[in-house]
Amino acid sequence: MEQIGNNSLPYKSSRDELKSNGNSKNPDSSEKRTDYVILGNINSGKSTIFEHLTNVQSHSTNIAGITVDIKSGYIQGLGGTIYDTPGIYSIFSSNEDERASRDILLIPKTRKRVKGVLLVADAKNLKRSIAIALQFAEYGLPMILDINMIDEASSRGIEVDIVKLSEILGIEVCTTIAREGIGIEKLRALLRHIKPAQIKPLHSSYTEVATPTVKSAQLKVDKTKTSQQRFRYSDKIEEFIELVEKLVPVGDISPRALALLLLTEDKCVESYISQLCGDVIIEQLQHVVHEYREDSSSSIEVYLENLYHKEAALIANQVIKSEPPTKNSFVLTFGDWCTQLSTGIPIAICVTALLYLFVGTFAATFLVDSINSLLFENILIPFITKYVQFIPSQFLRDMIIDPDFGVLPTGVFLALGLVLPVIFCFYIAFGILEDSGYLPRISILLDKVFKQIGLNGKGVIPIVMGFSCITMALLTTRMLNSEKEKNIASFLIFLCMPCAPLIAVMLVILERMPFSATITVFGIIFSQIFIAGYLANKVISGSRSYFIMEIPVMRIPKPWAVIKMAARKSHHFMKEAVPVFIYASIAIFLFQRAGGLAMVEKYLGPLIHQILGLPEQSIQVFIKTMIRRESGAAELEHLRYAYTNLQLVVNLLVMTFIAPCINAIIVLFKERGINIGAVIMGTVIVYAFIIGSVVNYTCLAFGITFS
Repeated sequence: MEQIGNNSLPYKSSRDELKSNGNSKNPDSSEKRTDYVILGNINSGKSTIFEHLTNVQSHSTNIAGITVDIKSGYIQGLGGTIYDTPGIYSIFSSNEDERASRDILLIPKTRKRVKGVLLVADAKNLKRSIAIALQFAEYGLPMILDINMIDEASSRGIEVDIVKLSEILGIEVCTTIAREGIGIEKLRALLRHIKPAQIKPLHSSYTEVATPTVKSAQLKVDKTKTSQQRFRYSDKIEEFIELVEKLVPVGDISPRALALLLLTEDKCVESYISQLCGDVIIEQLQHVVHEYREDSSSSIEVYLENLYHKEAALIANQVIKSEPPTKNSFVLTFGDWCTQLSTGIPIAICVTALLYLFVGTFAATFLVDSINSLLFENILIPFITKYVQFIPSQFLRDMIIDPDFGVLPTGVFLALGLVLPVIFCFYIAFGILEDSGYLPRISILLDKVFKQIGLNGKGVIPIVMGFSCITMALLTTRMLNSEKEKNIASFLIFLCMPCAPLIAVMLVILERMPFSATITVFGIIFSQIFIAGYLANKVISGSRSYFIMEIPVMRIPKPWAVIKMAARKSHHFMKEAVPVFIYASIAIFLFQRAGGLAMVEKYLGPLIHQILGLPEQSIQVFIKTMIRRESGAAELEHLRYAYTNLQLVVNLLVMTFIAPCINAIIVLFKERGINIGAVIMGTVIVYAFIIGSVVNYTCLAFGITFS
């Protein structure tokens, strides 16, 4: 691309007139800055991070001057408001959504309260986000770069040097896995202490950058202004920036950014400068910009885009290390087999069998039994029981160590000894499937099958995510293109998906029963995905979108990377789950001691027994299930002595189909709205009792006891 204009300004008279009319008033900066703005490319995970930071308590905000609705919410544990803006590719775009993302920093209502910018990047496409970071750096606002979906990048053989990227950009850089909630607390802490960027010239070790589209001289570093700028643009642009810097007082936004946006004829920045300097100054500046654009031989927007993307590519080459595509012909051929119906189905069956052997047999039986017998039963329980006897209060002793309702036996020990080993192995297995590139291939394989339930192959991802976490799976339904697909996927996830912690306890319970019980439980669960999905497809109006998905190269997983990621996810899960286990155990203990449990069992127990054929103790199992699914399942394992095998099967099915934990319920209503959320919730609860009752009476009629 040719350099825009020449080295002399064709608007000297306009410039001289402007200098004589300069306004020196300063903006009011007395208002305390407490707010933040989330920015980033489309599909980078901005909204998921927003939901985590605000605890899904958000609302749409109408901001004067912006026609697009912006979501805002109170930041839990930090204070202030955070704004979730539409995805953006460039601050120089004329697209309405993208204008809203850049102009929110210029609107009077928000600009005087904004403390900093949170830029969310997709780790798989980091170069695009680096370009955005360079553009917003010109605003002169404190900024944090969050590289999201780092696990997906790792599964594609992409590694990012976070420390080096932070040094180059002069800002804090962190990583997250938003759908799992990993890294959110660290991000929250960084926001609390957000600092202005340590601006320094880019590529100061050289004076030219060769590029086929931008003249190398245009990217020279201005040695005289290294503390104020990163780039030196063409001479004409630099002269215009210098003019704006002299005329516009230093305020919330850097004059360099104001000058660049003026050159692109941004109406919001014109209004911003008019408020600072008055109508005369902005009118003259508009005249200068008009003369400049008329004199230029090519688009200023394209010139700036090329400049930033070229620089982003150079930075990306320094901080991103990509694993070269595998040359193993068998691995590539195997990847093709996974997508073909004749070979893909047998492969999927084999993968499922291996998953069951690893997670169900090794983790849920051998590993759990070994840990419980060696660590808990022989060491911890006798040790703690001995020292708890010194506590004078019988009530406190029972709260701590009571085998039926004590915090340690029903809370801590079950979480660490039963859930943790299985969920760690589950994350290892899931990581292998993800790291190898198998999950996108099974999406292709099941595209035609999912068509019957109103979804395309992309729907496999949130459905599979449901086996990890219902809450996160509901959030990932955003990747689906139509409202019909989102509603169907949310209904199926809410109804049929046993999350990873629940699966962990289910496998422990089922392992001690005949294999027919396992086939019955999971066979009914999986069959309902297609039965309920088929019916939902017929009832819910709308259309199914086309299936387009990026397919990474099939590769051999890196064991150490998979183990580290599994450990990270397991640690994050246990950090959240153990307190819930403890609180649930305390609540049930106090409820039981106050006589509440006996009263509920007295009035609802017979109803549960008549409809589902379950013992009255199931009430406390269901109460814990509503708090957190795996807590209820762990309680079922704790009380299994009171159940027959048939009752265990029925209870496991009801626990799977009944409404998931409170977090999932909140997210369902937030994502799908009050009306649709209420319909899904009501349908699921009724369905759970119907399927449990049908299974119970059918098995009794045919004499099936799973003994």
